Amino acid sequence: MSAPPPAWDVRGRSVMLTGASSGIGLAGARALAALGANLWLVCRSRERGEAAVAACEAEGGGGKTRLLLADLASQAAIRRLADDFLRSDEPLHVLVNNAGAVFFERLLTTDGIESTFAVNHLAPFLLTNLLLPRLRESAPARVITVASAGHRTGRIRLDDLESKRKYRAFSQYGNTKLANVLFTHELARRLEGGSVVAHSLHPGVVDTNLGMQNSGWLRNVWKAVHPLFSRPETGAQTLVHLVTAPEVQSQNGGYWSKCRPQRAAARGRDDAMAQALWQKSVELVGLESA
Repeated sequence: MSAPPPAWDVRGRSVMLTGASSGIGLAGARALAALGANLWLVCRSRERGEAAVAACEAEGGGGKTRLLLADLASQAAIRRLADDFLRSDEPLHVLVNNAGAVFFERLLTTDGIESTFAVNHLAPFLLTNLLLPRLRESAPARVITVASAGHRTGRIRLDDLESKRKYRAFSQYGNTKLANVLFTHELARRLEGGSVVAHSLHPGVVDTNLGMQNSGWLRNVWKAVHPLFSRPETGAQTLVHLVTAPEVQSQNGGYWSKCRPQRAAARGRDDAMAQALWQKSVELVGLESA
């Protein structure tokens, strides 16, 4: 693997970004492409993924943009994604866990896990752990996870992470965003003293395709209010800042909004809960150790 450039110039650095075919992911990818980053775009659809690659290449920053296909609701697909990347022997300087979803009805993945929890929490948890050795080899490196201010309303019930007792779509979404913040909190603790750092962020209330995979009247309501939200380019600003700003590398475990560190909710800073959720997640994704 080639050595990273000096200081923290994103030009020539390798950045993997999930959920890169639309919304915040695509806006962030295009901004990073314009700055010369080498991008690995993780998308579910080949057609939309290839369009995203073309959009990034059109930015003219000089970096390479490549496509990786994966349905992040499937743990087998996540493992194939990680294997495909690791076989490339490319460095990885930044992993951006951006992909997210909210399902208005309680649906199960092919692994038998509630879909919102699987996509929003277990997918970044598994992918990060599978790629962590490469991140360490490529250090200095960063793990950036897109959470939400919605984590402040979330609750982690270790005996009911999948909302089997009572499913409410946006309550479960808030729960998974709290899980993102707790994941980052515990990951940062485990990375302490090394050259890989972890941060989470709130992008703002952004007009994206989140929730648009659903059907029925709730989808129509969701579609109607989307124009009131911020543009994806605005929502991507904090993401891009966390990838590119030199000072981010000297910090660890932060929760950011509007390109500034903020104080996460107390639930998101609970050491015991973060460690317990980590262990439960290890079991749910079948990692031997993490």
